[in-house]
Amino acid sequence: MSRYEREFDSGWESMDKDEATTRAYAIGVAERLGEDNREALKAIYAEMESAYHRSMVELAYEEGRNEAKAAADPGADDADAVWAELVQGEVTTVDPDDVPTSGRDSLPGALDSGDLLDRQDVDSTEPVDRPDFLER
Repeated sequence: MSRYEREFDSGWESMDKDEATTRAYAIGVAERLGEDNREALKAIYAEMESAYHRSMVELAYEEGRNEAKAAADPGADDADAVWAELVQGEVTTVDPDDVPTSGRDSLPGALDSGDLLDRQDVDSTEPVDRPDFLER
């Protein structure tokens, strides 16, 4: 029994586009991990009623393949870890002390909040004052 078959029920009667894209993503991950589930993917395609929904399923399938390829360490036998991370959604927690706040790994300066959006003082009349060069 494949990872996909263990995770998802194969006896479905109909499915909506959200479930179809989730399943297609999982099939893409499983295929990249060496399991063939083409028949299930064909059944999902057949269930979709429009070309738009079929293209969404295709995109989800390709995304699953690409993310599994990126997550898999070449030469390592970590297929179960890749499946758990990408499909089962096991959450990886990050210690707040490890979050970058400055330096090379922080947000670039262009994404910092700028002064343009800061509100001016309500009582400020400087923008409408007479320029200094006109005063004697």
